Amino acid sequence: MPPDGRKGGSRAGRMTGEGADIVRRGLFVTIEGVEGAGKTTLIARLAERLRRSGHEPVVTREPGGVPVAEAIRSLLLDRAQTGMDPRTEALLYAAARSQHLAEKVLPALERGSVVLCDRFVDSSLAYQGHARGLGIDEVWQINRFATGGCLPDLTLCLDLDPEIGLARIRKEAGREVNRLDLEDLAFHRKVREGFRLAAGRFPGRIFMLDASRPPLAVEEEAWNHIARLLAQVQAANPRGG
Repeated sequence: MPPDGRKGGSRAGRMTGEGADIVRRGLFVTIEGVEGAGKTTLIARLAERLRRSGHEPVVTREPGGVPVAEAIRSLLLDRAQTGMDPRTEALLYAAARSQHLAEKVLPALERGSVVLCDRFVDSSLAYQGHARGLGIDEVWQINRFATGGCLPDLTLCLDLDPEIGLARIRKEAGREVNRLDLEDLAFHRKVREGFRLAAGRFPGRIFMLDASRPPLAVEEEAWNHIARLLAQVQAANPRGG
């Protein structure tokens, strides 16, 4: 069973206890949400604010972020792969995540960087665990192995009626429609439920943000959460080391 919120949201809570102890000086922030919730826009704005504050953020995404994971992404999101078994899907996401974490995320954190990641393990809990019906606990076990129990310091989940999100996607010029976009509305509503269930299990780490508001309002709330953790990091490392 996934660890509860007492394990997340604090500088001591990056590992669930199953993985090796890793010293991380940076900050690991993930952005989650249903399709069309505005993750890409929010990440770009947060990255710019971090730069203005003297940080050099590492912006990345899942699945993807490194060559091996990007190759897996191409397979996962290919609209031709409509017959993919849900267990296969869950395992491929976990495999991509393992490579991405080892090759890009953890090295950046060890350097002291702020990592902004578009999706992480909570997407697997919501999409494969809840919406696909594999079970949140079962999908967590796969990802616990894949990540060594590593969790973000902070997860900001953009909460939005999936019908609104899908309508945004249809209006967005140039956006490629992927395999998950083709799922029916009922599936996307289950995804939203899955994120809310994950937030209930990790109340100290996952914060739900109302994404129906103007983008600036969402950005301000998100930035306040990040600024709070940055202050904690700076207090714990006054000399930057």
